[in-house]
Amino acid sequence: MAAIIALAFSLSVGILLVVLSSALYSNWLPLLVVLTYVLAPIPNWVCKRLAGNSDYFSDDNRGILETGYFMTSVFVVSGVGLPLVLAHSGLITVMAMYLSLTGGVMIYLTILGYIKFFVTVDDGSF
Repeated sequence: MAAIIALAFSLSVGILLVVLSSALYSNWLPLLVVLTYVLAPIPNWVCKRLAGNSDYFSDDNRGILETGYFMTSVFVVSGVGLPLVLAHSGLITVMAMYLSLTGGVMIYLTILGYIKFFVTVDDGSF
């Protein structure tokens, strides 16, 4: 019960920081980072559906799964890199970049915490 409360608090603070990075400086470009949070899990979901439920570690399915992991990592890295690029180009302030990065890190840590506490992984042992 404490884990779900901590994860909910962490997620809400992360989202608050991303929204504040836009609202405090009257520039809504840092909200583009939210798009990467929404799009990040989609490649894994699609590639797992394409790979099917047959032998998980077969060579046929491994390429599809790795493609999904790669595309997800592109979205995650874009979510971290986008505020840096926007601040470097002068489109957002440096403080907005810090708020957006901190919020993004909190959101990604919340996702990792959820996976650690609530997702069971079948390791394939017999």
